[in-house]
Amino acid sequence: MKGRGAHFHFHLCLALLFALFAVGFGMGVKNQSVRCIAAEKRALLDFKEGLIDDYNRLVSWTSKEEECCEWEGVGCDNTTGHVLMLDLGPKFGGSWMPISGEIGTSLLELKHLSHLDLSMNHFEKIPEFIGSLAELTYLNLSYSPLTGFIPHQLGNLSRLLYLDLSNGDFEHSLTSDNLEWLSHLSSLKLLKIRHASFKKATNWLQVIQSHPSLQVLHFDYCNLPEVDRSSLSRFNISNSLTILHLSSSIPLRPSTFPLLLNISQNLVELDLSYNHFLSSIPDTFDNMPSLERINLEQNNFEGGIPQTLGNLCSLKELNLRMTRLSGSLAVAVKNLSGCAKYSLESLLLAYNNFNGSLPSFVPFSSLRELDVGYNQLSGHFEDNFGDFSKLSVLTLEENRFTGPLPDLSRLSSLRKLYLKGNRFEGPLPLSIGEISQLVLLDVSYNSLHGVISEAHLSNLAKLQRLSISFNSLSFHPSSDWIPPFQLNFIGLASCELGPQFPNWLKKQANFSHLDISNSNISEVIPDWFWNLPSSLKFLNLSFNQISGKVPNIPLEFEYLPVIDLNSNLFYGPIPQFLYNSKVLDLSNNMFSGSLSFLCTTGGWTFLDLSNNLLSGGIPNCWSGMLEISIINLENNNLSGVIPSSMGSLWSLQSLRLRNTSLHGEIPQSLKSCTSLRLLDLGENKLTGIIPPWIGERLENLVVLRLRSNKFHGDIPSSLCKQQFLQVLDLSLNNISGTIPSCINNLTAMAHLESSEATIEFTYNYNDDYDRGDNHFTTTTDGTFDDHILVIWKGLEREYGKTLGFLRVID
Repeated sequence: MKGRGAHFHFHLCLALLFALFAVGFGMGVKNQSVRCIAAEKRALLDFKEGLIDDYNRLVSWTSKEEECCEWEGVGCDNTTGHVLMLDLGPKFGGSWMPISGEIGTSLLELKHLSHLDLSMNHFEKIPEFIGSLAELTYLNLSYSPLTGFIPHQLGNLSRLLYLDLSNGDFEHSLTSDNLEWLSHLSSLKLLKIRHASFKKATNWLQVIQSHPSLQVLHFDYCNLPEVDRSSLSRFNISNSLTILHLSSSIPLRPSTFPLLLNISQNLVELDLSYNHFLSSIPDTFDNMPSLERINLEQNNFEGGIPQTLGNLCSLKELNLRMTRLSGSLAVAVKNLSGCAKYSLESLLLAYNNFNGSLPSFVPFSSLRELDVGYNQLSGHFEDNFGDFSKLSVLTLEENRFTGPLPDLSRLSSLRKLYLKGNRFEGPLPLSIGEISQLVLLDVSYNSLHGVISEAHLSNLAKLQRLSISFNSLSFHPSSDWIPPFQLNFIGLASCELGPQFPNWLKKQANFSHLDISNSNISEVIPDWFWNLPSSLKFLNLSFNQISGKVPNIPLEFEYLPVIDLNSNLFYGPIPQFLYNSKVLDLSNNMFSGSLSFLCTTGGWTFLDLSNNLLSGGIPNCWSGMLEISIINLENNNLSGVIPSSMGSLWSLQSLRLRNTSLHGEIPQSLKSCTSLRLLDLGENKLTGIIPPWIGERLENLVVLRLRSNKFHGDIPSSLCKQQFLQVLDLSLNNISGTIPSCINNLTAMAHLESSEATIEFTYNYNDDYDRGDNHFTTTTDGTFDDHILVIWKGLEREYGKTLGFLRVID
């Protein structure tokens, strides 16, 4: 499947055609002898009065300007002067500047209005009176936060050709209990409704069939009611339909899915993605010979790819990602080797259960994108592509391929190469440097070894994303080497780069992601490095021996989500620019100063300041940090008490305050931290009893470590309620009495078969994501494997990678 951009431009062209048809091609060169109608000018000014135009888009709308046909977004008939078009949608190439307020009834004075576009603004309701704009042929209210019922009065717009009520927000949803009003729009050619709720509109299927001229139909994320077999057996859409999108909308029974394919023979594009169908893919695509694009992503299919898909001689894009297909990939490709092999440009089979070796794709001479990532493919990566001059994106990541990488230089048009997460070995072929169109190269998480030379990269002037992390590669270009590219993603973790700091980074000015962790750098960090680009979103220098003071550089970052300086030799106070992050790991350094800066921000999801020289008390200002999952302040020169405001951290999973000289009692407010799985307060001066609410309220605890404090009294029997507890350490306190007899209720101490090796925690942050020709910024879940110190056979040992297997009561 090509990127979303291709589909956007395809539909954009359709929209423009409908727009031109809607206004009857009546607007060309302005006729200076024709003025707009005075009543219509007043109507537009009255309409403006109800709007909130924070960006002054309508600055030209003024009573002093006599010719309203020259106003922004207004189009008139050259002969009569009547307003035919009102277009306040986004303009191409400009930034989004939404208008809000109320869609006023003064529009009713525009008797000849045929084109109304208010898309991508901040209107909240569809007014009923729009159904009285009888001349409308084009109506676009898409991508506004619209809510409430869709007025049935829209059914009065009998001339309407184009209707788009798509909503881009799941939280703002239009509803309609009955779609009968749609059946009256007899001229309709394009209908797009997205993120609406039609769960009571049982007549939707019949309404669709009532449109003999409908060409484009989008009902995406519309919560349509279930369709039974008898209704589908009568499903017979007109042959005028060319595009059908029903993504994430139809709760069909498994046996009814094949019948959905008995529709228009002229269908060009079919999207049934994200419907979670439970069936095999029916072998009945011969009924739709005109199909060019098929998207069945995110369904629960059985078996493989039917042969009739290979018989579609016009098929260009086939998306079967995340559909649970299985069997030999060679058989699947063979089933596509009919006439489709000459037309197929995009084949997406990722996140399935295909196995076997990589088959030959030589017959697929038109292929531009191939994605077979995240399957169970094995064997060597042979040269199975021939002289592929068109292949642009090749994705083999997260499989089980072994052996050396082949010479790929014949893939002269290759732009993106994903080979991450396999078992490739040997050197990185020098021929990589001959693929001059390469924009993205990802060979991370393999077993490659050897040296990367300047010759590998010197011809890759278009390269933007380089990821070679977690191999055994070394890269030591000359100190005066100037890269020919500007990277936005630099992933060199666990590569041999040191001991000198890589000087070529000085010439990289646009990167958003930099990971040079564990790369054997042992030099004072140069001053020039801190001239970081404002686009930076991810910075990881961890597990080196980098020294120096982190300067308090000017705060130019809107948002720097991930900062990891763990395990270096940095010293001095924590600079202000590091505060504005979601993930901050400064552990195992020599940072000093107080923790008062914690009160200046509240956006963290992960905070690790352990093993530094920080001093003073822990400030009592945690109430606003509602998303934080992990806090580690252990092994610092702290003092004071555990702040009560930590009890507001309902998302907190791991709290480690070990060896920080804290005193006082455990605050009762912590009983609200019900997501806690690891609590380590050991090696402090805490007093009081062990609170019974730990057993009653913190029911998700896996690790509870209160070792070496001044707790007294009994072991509360409520601890026996901990069904997940695997590590319990209450040693070196002043506890008295008997061990509760219910201790045998800690059943997780005895069961090993369900254990994972680590105790893993999750947190989220924003990250750049590339997939095929798409680029996104998404909220990403990070993972963190925790570790603790345990006395075992008289010795203090740290458990991390095997912590999940540990069972201890002390």
